[in-house]
Amino acid sequence: MRGRRLAIDVIVPARRAQYWHEVLIERLAAAGHAVAVALDPVADGWPAWANGTLALERRLFRRRARALASQIEPPMSGAPHVAANLRVDLAGHTPVRDVPTLALWFDGAYDARAIPALVAAGRLPVLDVVRDGAHVVGRAWPMIDRREAASLGVEDVLARAITALVSAVEAFAADRLDRLEAIAPLQTDHLFLPAYLTSALPRLGREAWRRLRFRQAHWQVGYRFHDGPGVVDTGRLGTGWTVLADAGERFYADPFVFHWQDRAFLFVEDYLHAAGKAVISVVPFNAAGVPQAARVVLEEPHHLSYPQVFTRDGAIWMLPEASTSGKLTLYRAEAFPDRWRAEAVLAEGEISDATLLAHGGRLWLFATDRDGFGSTSDTLVVFEAEALAGPWRSHRLNPILIDRRRARPGGAFVRDRAGRIFLPVQDGTLGYGGGLGLSELLLLDSDTVHLSPPRPIVADGDWPYPRIHTLNRSGPLEVIDGIVPVRKPLFENRAS
Repeated sequence: MRGRRLAIDVIVPARRAQYWHEVLIERLAAAGHAVAVALDPVADGWPAWANGTLALERRLFRRRARALASQIEPPMSGAPHVAANLRVDLAGHTPVRDVPTLALWFDGAYDARAIPALVAAGRLPVLDVVRDGAHVVGRAWPMIDRREAASLGVEDVLARAITALVSAVEAFAADRLDRLEAIAPLQTDHLFLPAYLTSALPRLGREAWRRLRFRQAHWQVGYRFHDGPGVVDTGRLGTGWTVLADAGERFYADPFVFHWQDRAFLFVEDYLHAAGKAVISVVPFNAAGVPQAARVVLEEPHHLSYPQVFTRDGAIWMLPEASTSGKLTLYRAEAFPDRWRAEAVLAEGEISDATLLAHGGRLWLFATDRDGFGSTSDTLVVFEAEALAGPWRSHRLNPILIDRRRARPGGAFVRDRAGRIFLPVQDGTLGYGGGLGLSELLLLDSDTVHLSPPRPIVADGDWPYPRIHTLNRSGPLEVIDGIVPVRKPLFENRAS
């Protein structure tokens, strides 16, 4: 249910306004609100050396798209409203008046100029949406994907600043903006240059040296046949794991298991390093539980991963992740397991790791949405439908949460032996693929989505790679994956 249309005054610095201000204003206007811009003549922008350093980094990383932190002329959109319903303060210190005011705080700092210093220092900032300078009414934990580069981390944080503010405005318009807690200001001086020289620059150097010697990412799949309580029941990996061998020039990841005609089939992301993208392959297991050779079953011009395979309505389906295509496509098996046909587009956008659940007489998809900028791993959205082919509708509370620790699914929903429903979720605190947890589904309907805080999976036992990010099981066959340090061949270093 949409809220009322608001008259909103957005306050931006008169000097050194930034592109993310403009994007936020455009998002609010696109949502149907009447937006006016007020210029704050006192507020200043980010220091010139911070802007220059971030711009230089982006050139080194060949990022040609316009940066959210880039300076622009202050956006203009009419005179401030005579009777505004809401103010959104992007300047950082606008006095509280009789009009409700939303502002962002970054790790307790009310000034956005703290962002480059926090990211350069290696911090993972927490964003608080604060109402009237007194109460936190929204909170976000942005994911930073590329932590070796301050400029890329800043982009990720500003992207979720936009998402968090738009979400808070929509909640205000629908009269469901709740107070979480009173603010606890921790404003201190955040100096960019010392943080960059002592933390960010050494971090960048270490990553450059690592990439000279190792592949940027290489995953391996593990499997075990296990009749007793599994990882979901124990919360631990335990023992008995075998690594699914790969040839080195490719890796397998995102394992999903499907049983058909009393045989186990393991579907994986099959990533060829030389191609720079993945296809979906299947690894059949024979009657003795031995994996056979992998073979490609689905290839598209874009990257494919997360091949969730399931049965419904008398057919076998696959719902792979294809966020770079800008759409979520459902495939039907024409001749299982080798031939698949695109059946329907379920959602538009950069949707990652969409995970299906039948619950309460309806179908649900849990996924992450990049929301135009930033990371693909921190913004949870839910869709609902009566039938698999749709139409699928966005949940009224989307985004459900912004949280690097638990937003992105890491496997199919599963029930434990007590009948409770759990969703494996990725924990990005240590970086992408840094760990996995289990969140219990406590309540789900068209009005509410409630998942418990994740219980971390303990990566003990005989699995050699503790940084895992997928968990699935079908019958006795459990599968996981983990990131592996793999040295580059000498010729690859010379070529690069």
